[in-house]
Amino acid sequence: MSLNAEATIARTIERVMAQTYNNIEYIVIDGASKDKTAEIARSYVERFSSIPGRSMRVISEPDRGMYDALNKGAALAHGAIVGNINADDWYEPDAVEFMADLFEREDFDLAWGSLRVLSKSGERIKHAKCPKHKFFWSTIHWCHPAAFARREILLEYPYPLINMHDDFDFATHVYLDGKKLVTTDKIISTFNFGGYSTRGTLKDAKKRLDEIYGIYKRYGMGRIHYFRRLLFETAKFILLR
Repeated sequence: MSLNAEATIARTIERVMAQTYNNIEYIVIDGASKDKTAEIARSYVERFSSIPGRSMRVISEPDRGMYDALNKGAALAHGAIVGNINADDWYEPDAVEFMADLFEREDFDLAWGSLRVLSKSGERIKHAKCPKHKFFWSTIHWCHPAAFARREILLEYPYPLINMHDDFDFATHVYLDGKKLVTTDKIISTFNFGGYSTRGTLKDAKKRLDEIYGIYKRYGMGRIHYFRRLLFETAKFILLR
C-alpha cells in the first residue's frame, strides 16, 4: 500500500525484488498519490515481471485508506497466501520464502513473525507471540507488517474499515473463531516507528484506548481488557513524553 511515498517506495519495491523466493505476485495499491509514487512504482513493473515466476502491477485510484487497499489487494491476488508491506517498510531478503515454507509445513490461516522497529531512539525487536488463552490476547505481540494470511481468510474476514486498528480487529476475529494461527520469532520485516499509533499526546492515547477496547467489546471480551489496555497506554504515554 502507498500514499504520497515517493521518497521510500523504491526501497520497498527493491526489497521485494531481492526476495530469495521467485513465485511472487506483487500488487501495489496506491491511493491516488499526488506525488510521483505511482510513477516510480510503474517504472519497476517491466523489470520485476521479467523475473521468471513473478508478476507486478500497479493500481492507483482513490480509496478509503490503508485497509481498503488491503481488501482490494486480497480480492485481486491469486496466490495461496498474501502478505502486506507499507511503502515506508521493507521485508527481510528471505521473508517470503520463509513464510511460504511455513505455510507448507503448518497450513496456517494466519501467521506472523517478529518485527524490527526503527525509531529516533534506535532499533528494537517486537517479538511475535500468540497466547493460548484469550485473556492474554493483545496488540503487544501482534506484528501486522510481518503477517501473511491464507487468501480465503482475508476474503472471509475483510478489514472492517472502522479505524486505524482494523488489523487487530481482523486478527482478533480470526483468533476467536478458532482459525489456525502460527507465529515465528524470525524477523520478517522492518517497520518505521511513527504515525497515529505512536503519537504521544494524552488525547491520542485516550483515542487508542477507546478504539482498541471497542474491538474487545465487539467480540464479547471482558472489561479486564480495558484496564490492561489502560496500563499499556499509560506506559506508552510516559515513554513518548
